[in-house]
Amino acid sequence: MSRVETMPEGVELLAPADDDILSPAALAFVVKLHRELNPIRLELLEKRQERQVELDSGSLPDFLTQTRHVREGDWRVAPPPPDLLDRRVEITGPVERKMMINAMNSGARVFMADFEDACSPTWTNMVEGQRNLADAIRGTIELETEQKTYRLNEETATLIPRPRGWHLPERHVLVDGEPVSASLFDFGLAFFHNAAELIERGSGPYFYLSKLESHLEARLWNDAFVLAQDELGIEQGTIRATVLIETILAAFEMDEIIYELRDHASGLNAGRWDYIFSVIKKFRSRPEFTLPNRAQVTMTVPFMRAYTELLVATCHRRGAHAMGGMAAFIPSRKDPVLNEVALEKVREDKVREAGDGFDGTWVAHPDLVPTATAVFDGALGERPNQVERLRDDVQVSAGDLLAVPETPGEVTDDGVAANVRVGIGYLDSWLRGVGAAAIDNLMEDVATAEISRSQLWQWIHHERVSRESVLEEVERTEAPRDAKEVFAQVALADDLVDFLTLPAYERLE
Repeated sequence: MSRVETMPEGVELLAPADDDILSPAALAFVVKLHRELNPIRLELLEKRQERQVELDSGSLPDFLTQTRHVREGDWRVAPPPPDLLDRRVEITGPVERKMMINAMNSGARVFMADFEDACSPTWTNMVEGQRNLADAIRGTIELETEQKTYRLNEETATLIPRPRGWHLPERHVLVDGEPVSASLFDFGLAFFHNAAELIERGSGPYFYLSKLESHLEARLWNDAFVLAQDELGIEQGTIRATVLIETILAAFEMDEIIYELRDHASGLNAGRWDYIFSVIKKFRSRPEFTLPNRAQVTMTVPFMRAYTELLVATCHRRGAHAMGGMAAFIPSRKDPVLNEVALEKVREDKVREAGDGFDGTWVAHPDLVPTATAVFDGALGERPNQVERLRDDVQVSAGDLLAVPETPGEVTDDGVAANVRVGIGYLDSWLRGVGAAAIDNLMEDVATAEISRSQLWQWIHHERVSRESVLEEVERTEAPRDAKEVFAQVALADDLVDFLTLPAYERLE
């Protein structure tokens, strides 16, 4: 990477740059988005803090009275473009060259190219990820190794990048002296470089949106889409967005979130691991909301069941896709017995999703695509989706979404050890620039590390385990000191840190 010669006024790069990806025109576009929208972003982040104070004081979320007309209104989203009509299996992964090629060749209908939880946000990863995305869209992405040449097949998955969440900064780019919004940086560069090319190729600029906590945060994304399309002279409504419902507060505003994005919306996704993390974080002060070992918090426990059924019913009423959760298992080439047991669990999970009315699902590894596809082929047949299945039988109350105390299970020493092992193991990978890490035959990302450390914090603060026992487990774990230090910082602090990626980010290049 070299340094961009002509910088837009008020912009400072604190790291070497790619002259093409970070061209003056591309940076000027990102700056336009940031200057117009970042003040609102900061206000919304402040509202998150205010809401947390209310929850810590004893209030509980409910469906909004002021938006009842939206929930009760008769409206639908814009119809999906042809290459988003059938999304029965989507594969996810970081914007790393080899993984992108394998994912796009996997047979999945969609590849979610992740700048967020599955990608360690080193400067090199973020900039090269944009380069890889542009090459993939143009069909020129390839990789030569001593063992193999990686190129795209004739037929590939539809690309949907996921920018980083509203809470994250990109500290290597300053605009008027402050770090640029990571969300607007990722979205802006992807849109600027690729929107016209995608349209020319018969597709379009599609995005996944993560970590939203309210319909106002969805409105801000819609404002970004409108502004971006206006700036580049692209027809309004060309962008399509799928929102991950991965926070408990967003679950109470699903209708409103889709409504804010209705000209650009294509669906919602059940982001299961982040959702569990959000439940722990938001209700940190309530001992009755203490969850058992992570492995026991399945998709069939009452509060998770309510959330997923409401998501399907909400999406289908509005003509939007309902996308199921992640199958994170990584098949082993050495253990066929393990594979057989795990693949049957994956199949059961996907059968449940298809039966509930989901239009598609997520997998983390190419070898899971055939299993998930077979399940949804059986449910859908020749149909591209099952949006017509309205699930009028679903009636979910606020109490159902908040039925966390009804979760069966227990807190055990094995649960503590597993959380420490996964959390530290993942942080070790993340701090070394790898955001999708294979641990215990599962593809782990930031979300599972967040559950691991926040559960330990919750168990300590509600006296289910001792701080000393957790610290002993941390010290017993074989891992580099920096990973153990960050994990202890976010798991053992007096106050629960909102996102472990914020303090950990300071240690990245």
